[in-house]
Amino acid sequence: MIRPANPSDEPAIRQCAEQAYAPYVAVIGRKPAPMLADYAAQIAAGIVHVAVEDHSAVLGFVVCYAEQRHMLLENVAVLPSAAGQGVGKSLIDFCENAARQRGLESVQLYTNERMTDNLSIYPRLGYVEVGRRIEQGFKRVYFEKRLRP
Repeated sequence: MIRPANPSDEPAIRQCAEQAYAPYVAVIGRKPAPMLADYAAQIAAGIVHVAVEDHSAVLGFVVCYAEQRHMLLENVAVLPSAAGQGVGKSLIDFCENAARQRGLESVQLYTNERMTDNLSIYPRLGYVEVGRRIEQGFKRVYFEKRLRP
């Protein structure tokens, strides 16, 4: 089940981000941006949703919000113990459906160029690379998925 995050979820969301992104610290040379995010503020803004088990344990989360005519999928993370169970795909589908419900044209996202798994996953989900930029010292690859109404 996917539901809006509430303030009591913040420690579990932070732990999920720490575990999911930990393997990239050495590859990137510093903590990736999602490990530094202000999840309390994002939860308060209503832009974080969590995937939970029956007993409410957080398995993963997504941070997404409307920007102009697209939805920005800012972050999606899954606990390593829940990897391969379709949690990440469900969270991305949730974001895409939220964009459709708002009548938005596309979902956009970015990932670090050194997160090579992501560079192959997103195209399989229908995302097309639309650019590369350096922002805040991170080398980012931008993707977009056009949505059908």
